[in-house]
Amino acid sequence: MSDAIHRADHVKPETVFGFWVYIMTDCMIFASLFAVFAVQRTQYAGGPTGRELFDLNSTLLETLLLLLSSASCGFAMIGVHLRRKNQVLVWLMITFCLGAGFVGLEVSEFIKLAGENAGPGRSAFLSAFFTLVGTHGLHVTAGLAWLLVLAGELLFVRKSVTNQLSNRLLAFSLFWHFLDIIWICVFTFVYLIGVL
Repeated sequence: MSDAIHRADHVKPETVFGFWVYIMTDCMIFASLFAVFAVQRTQYAGGPTGRELFDLNSTLLETLLLLLSSASCGFAMIGVHLRRKNQVLVWLMITFCLGAGFVGLEVSEFIKLAGENAGPGRSAFLSAFFTLVGTHGLHVTAGLAWLLVLAGELLFVRKSVTNQLSNRLLAFSLFWHFLDIIWICVFTFVYLIGVL
């Protein structure tokens, strides 16, 4: 088994470094969005507040789905290191289903808010909310598309987990865990503080 792990560890340092640079630029984008939300979070323009709008039960379920998807992504990476193709595929599909459930709940929340006349045009607070949460949701959606491409490559193109695919899966894993961390910040600063 240690030989399998050794063979799986041929990661290109420049790939990892380049992806960390990308993650840091994404951090700056989200930091800007959090700063805007912090400034606008009390600008209701006579409209509804977070306390009146947010359903913590639904948001807790979203959080649970994303945390579980992060764990399943971690299990997929264990499969990558062990070069177990089927294990990687199973855990990637579980990650996809959990991530898709998260996006589905988020879209449902946006539709519900828009139906209650609480869309992004109603107030600065709602505009900042939709921008921050929507940007995270778009990142998760892009991650799901990326996951499908990687799973398709592993299923239809590669006979095994190659070094090149390992590098791609590592970059995906970094991205997915990053989105999990950002969501924890969103959940805390937008939803939990918003209902106080």
